[in-house]
Amino acid sequence: MPICEDFRHRLSSVVEKAARHFGTPFHIYDETGIKETGRRMNEVFSRLDGFREYFAVKALPNPHIMKIMQANGFGFDCSSSPEVLLARQIGSSGEDIMFTSNNTSDDQFSTALADGGCILNLDDISLVSKTPQMPELICFRYNPGPRRKGNKIIGNPVESKYGVSHEQIKNAYEQAMNLGAKRFGIHTMLASNELNFEYMVETTRMILDVVKHLSRDPGIEFEFINIGGGLGIPYEPDRNPLDLDAMAEGIIKALDEFSSENGYMPKLYMESGRYMTGPHGALVTTVINHKNIYRKYVGVDASMSALMRPGMYETYHHIHIHGKHDSEEKEVVDVVGSLCENIDKFAIQRSLPPTEEGDLLVIHDTGAHGHAMGFNYNGNLRPKELLLKEDGTVELIRRQETVSDYFATLDFEPDRLVP
Repeated sequence: MPICEDFRHRLSSVVEKAARHFGTPFHIYDETGIKETGRRMNEVFSRLDGFREYFAVKALPNPHIMKIMQANGFGFDCSSSPEVLLARQIGSSGEDIMFTSNNTSDDQFSTALADGGCILNLDDISLVSKTPQMPELICFRYNPGPRRKGNKIIGNPVESKYGVSHEQIKNAYEQAMNLGAKRFGIHTMLASNELNFEYMVETTRMILDVVKHLSRDPGIEFEFINIGGGLGIPYEPDRNPLDLDAMAEGIIKALDEFSSENGYMPKLYMESGRYMTGPHGALVTTVINHKNIYRKYVGVDASMSALMRPGMYETYHHIHIHGKHDSEEKEVVDVVGSLCENIDKFAIQRSLPPTEEGDLLVIHDTGAHGHAMGFNYNGNLRPKELLLKEDGTVELIRRQETVSDYFATLDFEPDRLVP
């Protein structure tokens, strides 16, 4: 179901005071829930030596949240130079960071390999020759092509821009070995927001089969496999959550079988983002207007620049109105922002209790790919981020953008090329 009842209860006790003190809109994250999910992830894989979650920074790139992950022993999956720098800013370095970029530029390579480096996860065989200096430890992202189906969100692997093809993978490792690589990992990611645990088990078996063949020729013993992220959360109230225990059991069984057949067991890495923080965040926004034409509209002070998923992808985010019960008499409305785009809607034809101006709407499951996917179209400014701490206090962890921020890139030294 959407945000857990414990978070909803904790949030309900502070949301009015937070709204008065900080002003709306804001994303607010639940420290208690994030820590508990991290503990659970470590617990279910505790039988595996060296298991490590690499939190996908793109889901929620805030150093305060990343420090919570760090305290759980997690590393960071980064796909851009700023994400690498964020991880280093909080003290992560070397193999604490996995850099999984695509269409990688020279500047990105320079950042990744500087200051202690990282685990370099190459997305393309052509990048071997473009890597400024081949590190001792190298990883490649594997794309199985027609050998496997991606899920609905991430699509058909044959059409994906990501990864090294099945036909190229052996040559990719041989090229890296010739340039000095001595330690090896392999990575894949074929799903996004997947709730079927068996899909992740099948992905593990698939990558272990590739490892088995590469262990024979060119004779590589892999230090780790990384089965990527993609663990899903049930945005809709009637969806069942991912069975994490069953997933872990199936993955551990696959690794045990590989170990029995091959005489060694690579470490297991994962790079979940949505699963770690998604249910532990909410966007709180105030009702500021009502409009009644062909439909009834509830206007709020947030726009899709604060949460683009419903408008851009037509995805569902559950909504409750603070202080009102779901069992109350309801009306069918669209919940909308002020962006000059008709897709600027958080809910379409949703049954909600009647609202008044000043009511607080809580939009669930915004702890991943919410604020992180914000934008400035129409001059909209991204909202603040808050952290509901374990002791019940609420801390500002990112201020809202200002008009000065919006104009900052127009303040520069004049520069003109005259050919």
